[in-house]
Amino acid sequence: MIALKRLSKIFVTNFVPKEEAGLRRYNVLRFKMIGLFGMVALVPLCLMALINFHIYKSSLDKEQRLSMLSLVNKTKYSFELYLNERLSAVSFIAATHDFEELSDSQNLRKIFHTAKGEFEGLVDLGLINSEGKQVAYAGPYNLLGNDYSEHDWFNETRVRGTYISSVFLGYRKLPHIAIAVESVTAGGEPWILRATIATEPFSKLISFMDLAPGVDAFLLNKNRVLQTESRLFGSVLSSVPFELPHAEYRGGNALVTVNKEKYSAAYVNFVQPEFILMAVRPALQATGAWFSLRTDLLVVLIGGAVLITIVAFGLTNVLIRQLMFADECRENILRDIEHTQKLSSIGRLAAGVAHEINNPLAVIKEKSGLMTDILARSPVTDATSVLERQISGITSSVERCSAITHRLLGFARKVEAKNEWLNVNEIVSEVLEFLEKEITKRSISINLMLEETLSEIESDKGQLQQVFLNIVSNSLEAVKEGGVIYIESKTVENGVEIVIGDDGCGMSEDTMRRIFEPFFTTKRNAGNGLGLAISYGIIQKLGGDISVTSHLGTGSVFTITLPLSAEPVRT
Repeated sequence: MIALKRLSKIFVTNFVPKEEAGLRRYNVLRFKMIGLFGMVALVPLCLMALINFHIYKSSLDKEQRLSMLSLVNKTKYSFELYLNERLSAVSFIAATHDFEELSDSQNLRKIFHTAKGEFEGLVDLGLINSEGKQVAYAGPYNLLGNDYSEHDWFNETRVRGTYISSVFLGYRKLPHIAIAVESVTAGGEPWILRATIATEPFSKLISFMDLAPGVDAFLLNKNRVLQTESRLFGSVLSSVPFELPHAEYRGGNALVTVNKEKYSAAYVNFVQPEFILMAVRPALQATGAWFSLRTDLLVVLIGGAVLITIVAFGLTNVLIRQLMFADECRENILRDIEHTQKLSSIGRLAAGVAHEINNPLAVIKEKSGLMTDILARSPVTDATSVLERQISGITSSVERCSAITHRLLGFARKVEAKNEWLNVNEIVSEVLEFLEKEITKRSISINLMLEETLSEIESDKGQLQQVFLNIVSNSLEAVKEGGVIYIESKTVENGVEIVIGDDGCGMSEDTMRRIFEPFFTTKRNAGNGLGLAISYGIIQKLGGDISVTSHLGTGSVFTITLPLSAEPVRT
């Protein structure tokens, strides 16, 4: 594994281009930053969404349960009020009339019709003696003489004094309930007044609950028998297919299961009679509102995540761009430092070379002078003129070599500049005169845009001539026959600016980065790569600045800025 890692590192280092490796590094950094931003922002957002999910679900479930429970409790009070009114009416009749008065069928029918007009749902009224026999009856059926002594309600009424039955059919074959009240004669003989109440008002009371769609409400007895019709579980006197929850007078909530389908139920118990009022809805419907809220939460969560992602991408891109710019600036600074170190190294080398060359040159110059003196004192012969020409050529070559070594020394060490006030336009004209022969020979056009009122500057004339000569010579080599070179001068803030441009072959970006390096040249068979490097050092020494812009096929433009004062100004 370690060997594979080393091989991959060697492959990446040797075979992946530097630019591609740099971009890959920035992309990795970008994704790491986006992941970090996303984690820092999205994790709290997701936690908050989960907490809200739990809180809202619990609150909504509690609110729904309390709402249904409150509704069944209110309806229970309505049922109790209805039943208590009927029980009170029967009790009042039994208390205000004795057994003899009620035994008279005519009196009983009169009392029945009066009570029926006052109380809705009254079906009939019957008087039952202590033996369980109905001795008087008022109503639409022929029930006189019926024996109820074996009925549970009769014995329960004897024990409790009052009784309210569950819904039943009986002789009437219609759903109804019975209300019975016990009383005694003057002789202490017990008797019972029994009234039958129709159950239609029960359905009205349930309809007044104003139930939400999908909610079913119904009345049960303790035996799970429906006392009212149920939309979900059948008609009156049908049994519901689930176990009743634990009896609570104040009511409660429960979850019941019917045929594997779950229902959310709210219920409340009656004391007398033993009824249970229940409201149920499918569990899925009960959570429908929650599903809607959950959808809203998901929309907010997804929207927030998308917004955070967009912000993370944007912020990361800004930071990466700034980092790339900072790295580029750092690379440029390092490149300048490297260039300076190269100049320093080449300067020391040039100083040594120039020093070593100057010594034999001085000897050659002295020897040529001695030969000149000897020829002057010797008789003139046919060879004298030839020797004089040869000696003159030696002296000229020595002086040329001395000038070259002087330039190398000027590049290698700081030489005090001979500053004087001068006009840059005049220097440019003198340089062009020096190159006039080559310019004319190649039919090159020189466009001069020299400012007539150009400010004079304090600088070294000879060194500026060398700089302009180097740059214009490079332009002459870059342009084709019949090309164009333009020179512009103008006054700028705190100095003058000279622009030398051409329509030649131009340079690539890599060439421009190395253009001022010593010994760097694009000329295969000519040039030593010192011209622009020396020019760069001269301009920096004079307190100015030199820059170049170029594109392949469109030419190059050199811009030189020189200060007005001889005081060095580093830019």
